[in-house]
Amino acid sequence: MKSSIEFIRKELSGSFPKEEIESLILLIFYKLKGYWRAQILILEDEILLDKDERVEIKSIVTRLKNHEPIQYILGQTEFYGLPFYTVKGVLIPRPETEELVQWIIEENILTAPSILDMGTGTGCIAISLQKYIEHANVLACDISPICIETALRNATLNAATLSVFEYDILNNTPQVNFPALDIIVSNPPYVRETEKQLMQRNVLDYEPTLALFVPDENPLVFYERIADFALVHLNNKGRLYFEINEAFGRETVEMLHSKGFTNITLKRDINGKDRMIGSVVTSFEKLTHTNQ
Repeated sequence: MKSSIEFIRKELSGSFPKEEIESLILLIFYKLKGYWRAQILILEDEILLDKDERVEIKSIVTRLKNHEPIQYILGQTEFYGLPFYTVKGVLIPRPETEELVQWIIEENILTAPSILDMGTGTGCIAISLQKYIEHANVLACDISPICIETALRNATLNAATLSVFEYDILNNTPQVNFPALDIIVSNPPYVRETEKQLMQRNVLDYEPTLALFVPDENPLVFYERIADFALVHLNNKGRLYFEINEAFGRETVEMLHSKGFTNITLKRDINGKDRMIGSVVTSFEKLTHTNQ
C-alpha cells in the first residue's frame, strides 16, 4: 500500500495542496479498505492491495486530476456525523450547512416539531434534523427527480423516517396539502450568474446548475417565494431558516422584515461570512399576508 500512497501524492502534487492530498488519501483508502487514519499509519507497510484495487486507485487519481469532486468519485460523503450517498445531479453537502443544522437543533424547544426542508438535495438537512431532534416529523421536497431518489436512499441508509416528495417552490406545483409547520428550512440556489467566474472547476463542471444559480437581476427569488410560503404554512411563532449568499445578508434581512417576520437573526459561519438567517412569524403577520 505504501507505493500506492506515494503514487497518489506524486500524481496529485501539481493539482492539490499537500494537506488536501493527505485528506484525499484517507478518503480513498477508507473507501477501498475501510481503514481509518490511525490504522493506515500503523499498517501502511503491511496492507496489500490486489490488482483491481490498484486499477481503481489509478482511475480515481485520473478523475481527480480532471477536477471531479471526490464525493462523486467515491459516491459518498459525511454530513453532521452521518453517511450520505452522493451522485452527479445532486448538490454535494457543504460543511457550512452543518452549522445551519446545529443552529436549528440548538434553538428547537418543541417536543415533536413538524419540519419542512425545501430543496432537499441529498436530504442531508432533513435527515440530520430527523435523527437529532427527538420525535420530529420531517418532510422534504425538491423539484428534481434524482434529488428525490437520492434523499430517499439516504433516508434508508440512515434509518430516518421522513416524507420526500416533488414540489416546485417557485410555481407551487404540484398541489400539496401541507400540514401546519413549526420549522421551515431551505438552502436554495443563491449564486448569481456573474459569480461563476469566481468558482472552482470542480463545482462548475460537475455540480448541478439548477441547485446553484439564480438570475443576476433577481437573486432573492427563492427567498421571497419561500418567505411567502412560510407566512401561510408556519404555525404561530414558527421559525424560518435560510442558508444565504454572503453578499445578500442585509437585503435578505430587509426582505423578511418587510414581510413582517420578527426576531430576525443574521449569523456568520466558521469562516466569518454572513451565511445563515433565522426568523419568526406571528399570527398578525400570517393574517395580514393571507388577506392581501
